[in-house]
Amino acid sequence: MNAYEFNFDGLVGPTHNYSGLSFGNIASKNNSGAIANPKLAALQGLAKMKALHDRGFRQGVLAPHERPDVAALRSLGFAGTDVAVIHAAAEHAPMLLSGAASASPMWAANAATVSPSANTRDGRVHFTAANLNNKFHRSIEHPTTSRILKSMFSHDAHFAHHAALPNCPQMGDEGAANHTRFCSRYGVVGVELFVYGAAGFDMAAPAPQRFPARQTREASLAVARLHGLTDARTIFAQQNPDVIDAGVFHNDVIAVGNGKVLFCHQRAFLNQQNVITEIAQKFGPEFVPIEVSNDDVTVSDAVSSYLFNSQLLTRADGEMMLVVPEECRANAGVWAYLQKLLTLNTPIRELLVFDLRESMRNGGGPACLRLRVELNEVEAGAVNPGVLMSDALYPTLIAWVEKNYRDQVGEKDLADPALLIECRTSLDELSQILRLGNVYPFQMI
Repeated sequence: MNAYEFNFDGLVGPTHNYSGLSFGNIASKNNSGAIANPKLAALQGLAKMKALHDRGFRQGVLAPHERPDVAALRSLGFAGTDVAVIHAAAEHAPMLLSGAASASPMWAANAATVSPSANTRDGRVHFTAANLNNKFHRSIEHPTTSRILKSMFSHDAHFAHHAALPNCPQMGDEGAANHTRFCSRYGVVGVELFVYGAAGFDMAAPAPQRFPARQTREASLAVARLHGLTDARTIFAQQNPDVIDAGVFHNDVIAVGNGKVLFCHQRAFLNQQNVITEIAQKFGPEFVPIEVSNDDVTVSDAVSSYLFNSQLLTRADGEMMLVVPEECRANAGVWAYLQKLLTLNTPIRELLVFDLRESMRNGGGPACLRLRVELNEVEAGAVNPGVLMSDALYPTLIAWVEKNYRDQVGEKDLADPALLIECRTSLDELSQILRLGNVYPFQMI
């Protein structure tokens, strides 16, 4: 049976803004307070989705969330009408309002961890929504994320959904941004690599000192157990604490894998050669590690350009294409390395560059925007067809964005109750376009 990798990209929400909420994410902090363009952000993301769809890749859409999240603000003690809640939060706790208004669900790589049916004990595709408990603005995502994923993948015979892990520091889970699957081809048993930043229960273990380690070993182990993975096909590796302190807040900022290829910086992992050896032993002789030396690309340049936050995609001819942000072309050293890479006789044969400036300024590149889901033909046929990119859906979504999104949103706009109304109105329309049913619990006002 044929199988394919589907990429479900997060559709940028109407409240996209730069509030600098993500400590440890250098781009997020550096652009704090800047004016964002939600309409352009959504259009840039849709352009990437459509371009990859046109190239023959399987592409889907992951819907945004209601923002500001009034229910989250109510749970923190703000009361009254929705308008009163927003005004009170703006006056007394503006950072809570900023968090409740964040459009961070756009980075779908953090939505969940996904294991394909070829690897799981019960032969179903398994999803575990990420608790994202390291940051307030992200910790409120998983209930809506779970509802959306269950609407997209609703057949119990093919899909298993797990609740987010317990919301405590020892179980910090950031989803697929710290997970990679290697396989000789889609649809067959492969190796799943879980990458963590620190041990939750072992304070003496290596850990970053400047920025937080968002993924714990304990969380990765729990997800692997929930998904029914075997020890023989599962690897747990630790990020290099020094690169976390340099701004590599998730593994997908320093490494990306697909098929038989791992593309990473030479400083990506703690005890890196041991990690590569274990992958090779469990995967087999076809494994191809591509390590980029610090002489070719420094960690600083990797972080600023998001070279490794690229999508590594398998083309129809079996060769691979690297999808990178425009910032890679703007960095002379990174671009020189990428030209060199194409001459190295690796499976990576092509580069595709996208302008994702609005996402990049908040610290999210091409890989942050997508959740990978590997599906065989039967499973693909069970996916909600409304969320799959098509020649008909694309112009519909473009028109939806043009109608509903603002050109500018700054921090002061988050206190405007009209923004909440605009978000709810647009999501009510979108749920019908994508056939999502009742995934949004708000009442229209």
